[in-house]
Amino acid sequence: MPLDRSGLMGLLAAVDKELERKIVLVAAGGTAMTLLDIKPSTIDIDFTGPSDDIKEFNKIQKSIPHGFKVDTWTDGAVFSQMLPDDYLEKSIPVKTKLKKVQLRALHPVDIVVTKIGRLNERDLQDIEACIKKFGLQKGQIERRARKVQYVGNERVYELNLQHLLKHFF
Repeated sequence: MPLDRSGLMGLLAAVDKELERKIVLVAAGGTAMTLLDIKPSTIDIDFTGPSDDIKEFNKIQKSIPHGFKVDTWTDGAVFSQMLPDDYLEKSIPVKTKLKKVQLRALHPVDIVVTKIGRLNERDLQDIEACIKKFGLQKGQIERRARKVQYVGNERVYELNLQHLLKHFF
């Protein structure tokens, strides 16, 4: 079931009420794209962030019945990619009324480079939307992708990167 910005914020508001301390969550994938108004909804919820904050978020969200698929990774890991250490400072703050959740979204170039590993049709559509909305440039994507650590066959990541660069530029 697709989840729009309102649904995301509802879940986060429920988590926010239960938290004992402040945490930072960085939305990734379709979640980030929904929060950045690149697409109207996402099919699942994806977050990365400092490991202690993700642990706290998971403890609370798992105790709240919500029915959504939630995937989390720690310290800049997203899917099978590990973003550079500056992912958090490059992320974009998302304005909310939450008191204990500092919500951020991956920078659009980081959204793109985390979709390269799988690179299915939906990923290509998401990448195209990021490129168009934020005016991402070929060199910008290529430079950032070179800083990503890919868990898996690095040759596949490189081939997917080359395919996407040829496809869009």
